[in-house]
Amino acid sequence: MINYKLLTPGPLTTSRTVKEEMMVDHCTWDNDYKQITQKIRAELLELAHVSPEEYTAVLMQGSGTFGVESAITSSVGKDGKVLILSNGAYGERQEDICRHAGINYRIQHFPYYETPDAAVVEQILQEDPDITHVSMVHSETTSGILNDIESVARVVKAAGKVFIVDAMSSFAGVEIPVADWGIDFIISSANKCIQGVPGFSFIICRLDELMKCEGKAVSLSLDLYDQWKGMFDGKWRFTSPTHVVLAFAKAIEEMKEEGGIPARSKRYADNQKLLVSEMAKLGYKTYIDEAHQGPIITTFFYPENCNYTFKEMYEYIKARGYAIYPGKVTEAETFRIGNIGEIYREDIEKLIAIYKDFLAEKNA
Repeated sequence: MINYKLLTPGPLTTSRTVKEEMMVDHCTWDNDYKQITQKIRAELLELAHVSPEEYTAVLMQGSGTFGVESAITSSVGKDGKVLILSNGAYGERQEDICRHAGINYRIQHFPYYETPDAAVVEQILQEDPDITHVSMVHSETTSGILNDIESVARVVKAAGKVFIVDAMSSFAGVEIPVADWGIDFIISSANKCIQGVPGFSFIICRLDELMKCEGKAVSLSLDLYDQWKGMFDGKWRFTSPTHVVLAFAKAIEEMKEEGGIPARSKRYADNQKLLVSEMAKLGYKTYIDEAHQGPIITTFFYPENCNYTFKEMYEYIKARGYAIYPGKVTEAETFRIGNIGEIYREDIEKLIAIYKDFLAEKNA
């Protein structure tokens, strides 16, 4: 079995020591385990730059989508209306969530290569007073774009609406001053920039808005208010992913040792800049312009007169120790390379060397 590294937006490559934490079995009722849960919740608030008097962290079993669905369906409920700002597949997934749950929504589409325009949002909110919530993705990994949630937050809060942010692939990978920007609910998951493994998502909630969620959820298992209420002593409502929780606690510890968000953000950004610079020398152009490109994952066009398929490229690179991602944008032939997780400068350099060999074999 090939032990390869993941150049993806998560799940991502984790440290050996994070993996080793999963070798221990824990009982969900055990006080030691419950204290680990409580410690994680407190540390997440620190990473979000919020106080426990104003915010709380709720852990939710399942993938990141479970957390997004929990936040939207529990806060909007049957009586509200959410404006979804979409410039990628994960904004479109929010529409799918609302459609399935019977949540009233309006969606505003933007091109995948453009960030949602705060002026457009302001105009929509003036035109449609029924809107109670606004929701958008921060790091849209469909393309790699990093959306300007700060400017959108200003108009959302000026209009007195609730702001929901899917920060799945950006939380703890870039600084997000949640309270200062007026974010009411922000969602991420264990297997992203904190560098844990898949198994649960988390929602950091403004307490006064969370209180309004009581009785509004359309799902039993994804009821955000009830999950929070049941977590007062660290006990999850339903069976928690104990091994994943232990790994996540270790991942937070290792993040602090690295230097916290500033150090991790710098490493990710340095990785991404080196990747783009070296790939450009090989003839690969990026889909997103430099001003809006995020540090998490990059979408590349295939060169002109390309004589190979993604499958050929993927298998060649994987056999040499790395896994990349296929493209997800709809209007162009692309592929994606991520650089978060246990990925360092030497990994980017090794990948570029592999690409050079691949292109030489293809006479490209």
